Amino acid sequence: MKKTQEILPQNTTLNIDWHSAVLTRETPITKNYKHTQNVRRFMKSECGDLFKFNRAFMSWIKNGEPKTLGDVADHWLAQNAS
Repeated sequence: MKKTQEILPQNTTLNIDWHSAVLTRETPITKNYKHTQNVRRFMKSECGDLFKFNRAFMSWIKNGEPKTLGDVADHWLAQNAS
């Protein structure tokens, strides 16, 4: 996560429709975050076709620490580097 990037706390209530919203690397993970097909498409576009959710990764996403979808993609890439 970039120190200069302002991220909203995860308990912030933004009404992001995780099923249909336009997602970007700056989209914050919010209290109402859902692992949707829309999120999966975003993650595949950022991480490649080998992207997969697993329980540990999904738990990390929802652990309450402020993060964005860009942070999530970067974390997955770092954890799955060949």
